[in-house]
Parts: sequence; structure tokens; C-alpha cells
Amino acid sequence: MATEPLIQGAIMLLAFAMFWALKYLSQQGLTKFRSKHRATLQTQRQLIQASRLLARARATTKKSQSQSLAKTALTEADDVIAISPDDAAGHIVRALALDLLGHHTAALKSFDTALTYPRLKSLSVGERADALVKRAEMKVAVNRRRRNDSAIEDLEEAVRLAAGTDTARIFRLLGECYEYKGLNEKAQWALSKH
Repeated sequence: MATEPLIQGAIMLLAFAMFWALKYLSQQGLTKFRSKHRATLQTQRQLIQASRLLARARATTKKSQSQSLAKTALTEADDVIAISPDDAAGHIVRALALDLLGHHTAALKSFDTALTYPRLKSLSVGERADALVKRAEMKVAVNRRRRNDSAIEDLEEAVRLAAGTDTARIFRLLGECYEYKGLNEKAQWALSKH
């Protein structure tokens, strides 16, 4: 008879411990999930805002307004990078804003950062090909003589990644790079694919 109240007490204690654990642990898990989710949403919101500002900066004909919008897009991109430094999209938007502002060397550095390993995982294959093409275009525009070989490497990688989807621009630029380097046969091949 004395064991029965002990068993009932142990069951009550176990039930109370289970109830407390479920309530406490679920609140902890939800708090962590909410804070991670909130940061992701904020990053996406700022990235969309930066992209819109960048598109408006490209579309406007007034240089002063274009520069102002590009600077604001750059600020938004920097905020995205501060929140999520391992996401390549923020670095790419930053590079595009810097390019629009005329800071080509800094834009190239930002593209290089976006296309390094930890950030590279966040890009899809098509996005990676587009980023490589844009980086190659910038390399050719900044200093064709010194960066031509590097641009060719980027474009060859982009052709491999794109695998037949919208490669005309890539092959045109690749043909120009081959032609500048004096590889006329490869240039003709690339331009014929164009």
C-alpha cells in the first residue's frame, strides 16, 4: 500500500517535468526560429529594395538622380552584407551599384568576393554564370591587356555552366577576348556560336 502513493507521486512528477520541458523547449525553439526567420526576411526585403533602386538608377536619364539612386542602392547592399555576409546576392548588387557609380576596381573586388567559396554556394548555376559574365565584362572594360586571360577563364566557365541557355552574349564576348589575344581560330569558333 505504501508503494502506490510513491508510484502516483513519481508519475505526477514525471508528467509535470514533461509538461515543463515541452513548454520551455518549444518556446526556446520558436524564439530561435523567429529570430533567424526575421533576419532572412529583412535581408530579402533590403535586397529587393536595393535591386529596385539599382534598376531605377539605370533607367533614369538624369545623371545626378542616377548617382543618388545608385548610392542608396549601395547603402542597402552594404546593409544586406552586414546582416548576411555569406550571401552572394548582396555582394553582386553592391558590385553593380559600384560599377554604375564608376568605381570599377571596387566593383571587381566585390564580384571577386561574391564568387569565392562560402558565398558561391548561395548562387544557382544560372546566377553563377551571369555573375561570371558580368565580372568578365568588367575585367575587359577596366584593363583589357592585363585581365584578358582571366576574363577568358571566367567566360569559359560561364559557357560550361550555362550549357546552351542564352549563351549568345557569352560567346560574343569570348570571341572578342580571343580576337584581342590573337587566337583567330578560337575567335571565329566563338563568334560562329554567337
